[in-house]
Amino acid sequence: MSNFEARSAGLRMAWAELLQIDLLNKEKADKFLRKNKKIVKYRKPFSLNIGVVIFAIIFIYLVFNVFTYMTTSHISVYEVEQGTMAANNVYRGLVLRDETIVSAPFTGSLNYYMKEVSRVGYGGLVCSIDESGDISKIINEANQDSSHLDQESLEAIEESILEFQNSYDTKQFHAIYAFKEDIDSALKEALSIGALSELSDYTAGAQDHAAFHPIYSDVPGILVYSTDGYENVTVENFSGGMFDETAYVRTNLSKNSTVTAGEPLYKLINSEQWNIVIPISKETAAALADDDTMKIRFVKDEKEAYATYTVEQRGGTEYLILTLRNSMVRYAKDRFLEIDLLLSEETGLKIPNSSITEKEFYTIPIAYFVKGGDSSSEGLLVERLDSGGAKATEFVTPSIYYETDDYYYIDSEKVSAGERLVKSDSNDTYIVGTDTANLKGVYNINKGYAVFKQIDILYQGKEYTIVKTGTTYGISLYDHIALDSTKVNENELIK
Repeated sequence: MSNFEARSAGLRMAWAELLQIDLLNKEKADKFLRKNKKIVKYRKPFSLNIGVVIFAIIFIYLVFNVFTYMTTSHISVYEVEQGTMAANNVYRGLVLRDETIVSAPFTGSLNYYMKEVSRVGYGGLVCSIDESGDISKIINEANQDSSHLDQESLEAIEESILEFQNSYDTKQFHAIYAFKEDIDSALKEALSIGALSELSDYTAGAQDHAAFHPIYSDVPGILVYSTDGYENVTVENFSGGMFDETAYVRTNLSKNSTVTAGEPLYKLINSEQWNIVIPISKETAAALADDDTMKIRFVKDEKEAYATYTVEQRGGTEYLILTLRNSMVRYAKDRFLEIDLLLSEETGLKIPNSSITEKEFYTIPIAYFVKGGDSSSEGLLVERLDSGGAKATEFVTPSIYYETDDYYYIDSEKVSAGERLVKSDSNDTYIVGTDTANLKGVYNINKGYAVFKQIDILYQGKEYTIVKTGTTYGISLYDHIALDSTKVNENELIK
């Protein structure tokens, strides 16, 4: 064997031995691992991320506030304001006037020239009757073309529209219908008179042939184009059945295009004095017995007026008869009106009824209050036990919520029922809780927490109450009070 071959064989043997050693080491390692399964892993050092911490704090804060908002009852606030209220005495009355129906002297086509509920003077042209119908046809055709309006009539209509626009109240929407009727009447009047003027030569010829008849007013008055059968009813001859509005029928004469001789043509109201007759209860009649003048409000347009009155009994029913000497033109077409009798109007601080609550108080004789301690406030001498168990008097200053000539009203914040009060410079004593009384009030929240404030009620309606202003222990204008007293506890922080 050569040296080369001997060396190669030696290297192979050495390599084989190394492999055997490696396998033996692996087997030993596997046995060791199987025997010791606990492996200690490398842990990274803890690192605090400040951004994540801040986000978490903000998120928790938001969740807390949302939860608090959803689960807390919120207090609605009402600002005390000045107001006026009157007792609800709304009645529906029958309107009576001095009225005269003017009948048609001829038969033929009919045209009106004056606006309804306007004042007509002696000799004023009210309408015309055309026996042939020829002139009436021409006038009606002219009424369809507003370009025939003269400048004076156009300016008068524009002025009426501007006046209505400036005085319009959205709460009085019904006024739009009355305004529309007035404008329609004014247009018709202007166009008809304009057409009549242009046809003056022709109409004069027609009059010569007794075919065309202008109708002029014989007396001054207020013009109305309707009848209802009540024209001859007065305060002397009205009856209870006349107040049944289901049987009331009103005939509109202005819609007639023709008329027959003897039929109603128009109606004139001859006097500014008018009456409203109202059925009332015996209690109301008794309340009105000592006076003869009252203030009333027309529900239709909220206008107010003064009226003299008398109370009469007919057929076992009491009737209030109001007499007015103005305002009649506004209601010339109305036979029935709703009237609010302003019998007891009160002015003061206006608050909602929902804000009113009631609280019980101790009533303490004023004679037991003295001034002392570290302030000039009035307080009480309360008999209590000191730290040694001996009787002693302690000066306390309770909050005063109301007073009468003889008593102060206090709550249980500083004194308790059963405690004995000592009268200054006297042996007299008084037991707290001997006398109690309830007061109505509201929760004032000006300072951020609920404080009971007494109120002096002047008038109470369905939704609001008028309370006396300027009271010593009460509320003032623009104070903030809890809208719903049932959701508030005294001294509670308002959120």
